[in-house]
Amino acid sequence: MSRDRISGDTLNLTHEFLATKLGTRRAAVSIAATQLRQVGLIDYRRGVITILDRAALEERSCGCSASVRAQFDQLLSYSP
Repeated sequence: MSRDRISGDTLNLTHEFLATKLGTRRAAVSIAATQLRQVGLIDYRRGVITILDRAALEERSCGCSASVRAQFDQLLSYSP
C-alpha cells in the first residue's frame, strides 16, 4: 500500500516501523523480509526496502491488498 502512494519502488521504512504498524514484533518482519528477498520479490538494507517484482508480491499477499486499494480509490473519488 505504501508503494501505491509514491512514485517509485524504493520505500524508506525500517523493520521497526513496519512492526509497529502491523502490530507484530520486529523479528517477524525480519523473517518475512528475508523470505521475500530470497525469492527475489524485494531487496532491503537498513531502512530501505526496494520492490523488485510488484506483481508477484501482490500475488503472495492476502486478497486484502486489492480490496484496500479499491476502497482507497473510492474514497479519493468521492464527491458529495
